Amino acid sequence: MPADRLRVEVAGRTLELSNLDKVLYPAAGFTKGEVIDYYTRVAPVLLPHLSDRALTRIRFPNGVDGGSFFEKNAPAATPSWVRTETLPAPGSTKGRESIDYVVADELPTLVWLANLAALELHTPQWRIGAYPDMMVVDLDPGPPAGLRQCCRVALLMRDRLADDGIDSYPKTSGKKGMQLSCPIAGTQPADVVSGYARRIAQELERASPKLIVSKMARKLRAGKVFIDWSQNSAAKTTVAPYSLRAQPAPSVSTPLTWTEVEAGGAGKRPSVRPYTAAEVLTRVAEQGDLLAPLLTGGPELPG
Repeated sequence: MPADRLRVEVAGRTLELSNLDKVLYPAAGFTKGEVIDYYTRVAPVLLPHLSDRALTRIRFPNGVDGGSFFEKNAPAATPSWVRTETLPAPGSTKGRESIDYVVADELPTLVWLANLAALELHTPQWRIGAYPDMMVVDLDPGPPAGLRQCCRVALLMRDRLADDGIDSYPKTSGKKGMQLSCPIAGTQPADVVSGYARRIAQELERASPKLIVSKMARKLRAGKVFIDWSQNSAAKTTVAPYSLRAQPAPSVSTPLTWTEVEAGGAGKRPSVRPYTAAEVLTRVAEQGDLLAPLLTGGPELPG
């Protein structure tokens, strides 16, 4: 075996890891070996959020400063033990009728993906063969607005959703914005979920027009927070909690407490900010999975 390759056993599966010293985050000196270590250690809280969901990966074979590509189809030489699911691909830009998706239900699959430099993991709001069991709203700040303004909008969204009996759970995107995730019943199609999210976003925009925008046009976003209700489309995905992001530092889409969001909205410490892989592992050790309620379902959305 070449010197840059290492054969390992992971939960009863044999994997061959390669180029573990290759730096994938040059500004931080963070290597592929450290990426694999992070995903291995965070797996107990990450895997439940990936389970039974078609997985889209963004791969960075030459690191975050090099080229990247989206990957939906299972790559060539996918091990036979990796779960794949063939699903329709309406509107595929490559003219495909179906896609053989990878489903990351187990630790060996997660390690295999990390070895392929699949740094970012994105999932839909539905489990395979089911209606959405989660509603997501993406909070995207238009400069000079930032995370402080996102926190303020998140609090407004939380309170409005609570009026309808909908619980919401915040996380950073790992980049400049935030997301709120809401467990729902899984009995309504995606267009119903998206339509509800759009109505709430428009309502909040009317109430706070200097802070919030619900329209897609980028020219309207300067200094405001765009509530992206369209994330609930059946064709869209959202970065998974605990996924790494392609930033100069190995930042992570990080679950937050509402106390942190309140402090962030007020400009106090500890404010909401991008958290690194090492910080997230410490947070998980101290707090567990703050998004565990997403795994147990919720109510139907109001008509």
